Amino acid sequence: MTRPESAGTGTGPDYDVVISGASLAGSAAAILLARRGVRVALLERRSDPEAYKVLCTHSITANAYPVLDELGLVPALEKAGAVRNEARWWTRWGWIHPKAAQGGAELPYAYNVRRSVLDPMIRSLAARTPGVELLLGHRVTGLVREAGRTVGVRAATPEGEREIRARLVVGADGRDSAVAKFAEVPTKTHENARFGYLAHFRDLPLPGGIGQTWFLEPDMAYAFPNDDGVTVLAVLPGKERLPAFREDLEGSFLSFVRALPGAPPVDSAERVSKIIGTVDYPLVTREPTAPGLALVGDAALTGDPLWGVGCGWALQSAHWLAQAVAAASTGRGDLDASLAAYARTHRRRLRGHQTVAAGFAATARPFNPGERLMFSAAARDEAMARHMYLFASRLIGPMRFLNPVALARAAAVNVRHRGEAVSPARP
Repeated sequence: MTRPESAGTGTGPDYDVVISGASLAGSAAAILLARRGVRVALLERRSDPEAYKVLCTHSITANAYPVLDELGLVPALEKAGAVRNEARWWTRWGWIHPKAAQGGAELPYAYNVRRSVLDPMIRSLAARTPGVELLLGHRVTGLVREAGRTVGVRAATPEGEREIRARLVVGADGRDSAVAKFAEVPTKTHENARFGYLAHFRDLPLPGGIGQTWFLEPDMAYAFPNDDGVTVLAVLPGKERLPAFREDLEGSFLSFVRALPGAPPVDSAERVSKIIGTVDYPLVTREPTAPGLALVGDAALTGDPLWGVGCGWALQSAHWLAQAVAAASTGRGDLDASLAAYARTHRRRLRGHQTVAAGFAATARPFNPGERLMFSAAARDEAMARHMYLFASRLIGPMRFLNPVALARAAAVNVRHRGEAVSPARP
């Protein structure tokens, strides 16, 4: 049993929980914990409350809609013009276009919304939540450790160095998490054989206003419509193309887009951002907990950006953590057991997805036989397209996606359509 007084001095800790990072995962965790009676210090290294993450798919997958709903953000997102994120994927067998079953419920969705809108929105909500103290300009420079467990942080602040003690420290500080490094959390890095660049365009029409992804095997691209008529357009080629791509970044980016099957009319749209990206973005998997410490969002697990899952997993992991540790972090339970419960949920819900993504990223390869089976069937059959949508939205895991019934149905679909011509390129 973790004793409450073990986290502080004789007078107890300064807070129940201190969170490093006030972007999506950190702000969500702070709100959800505080609503459960937890005293939270929410630290953000940047001093600007309007700061936001720039390099992002700007898409929240449908698995995170319940968290958005619990946070109370859905009305604000709708008002801000966030776009409900339906999906359409191009494959060599044609377009996969998931649609609701006739007479059935609509497909689950969440939102595409720029982080310049989303991050200040959720950070402001956190700052207004009773029990949360938002501390801007606070950068964690080390951890406070006692008897082998984390009991607080040291932070550089506008007023100088400060020590903040808490029963639980949460790292919500991204893929390069300083909290994880200071705690020496076991980390596994998976090579990503693709690089990526993206830009924002205004007035870039997409069929039906629906997001599109191109599986070019092995290269990738996507176009996601966002708020205020802005579309995020990204390309993710294999790294063997990087030297030529770098010689003329703008020309290479636009040429890549123009060559896409059913390409969006990029030349008639207004580019409203620089072309930004990364040439090396490995997938990172860390143990989500250690004594007195938890990781959420990209600090715990960073997925491949081509799948657009980071925002959804940030919200989900914040929710799982709050559910598991709220009582114990206030001294009303065993904190170590609660952290173990969070770690089990995190691994069970996300490690399978990460394993599949890591395998696809490592060599930037074409589809393997199982992927060919499922993607070709989804392009030919509405039920299989819906099944694919549930997996891509992270509402079902790899085992359910590839269950024997689904594999048998996919095989039957492909046998029925053997010899048919590939669907036209345009949706």
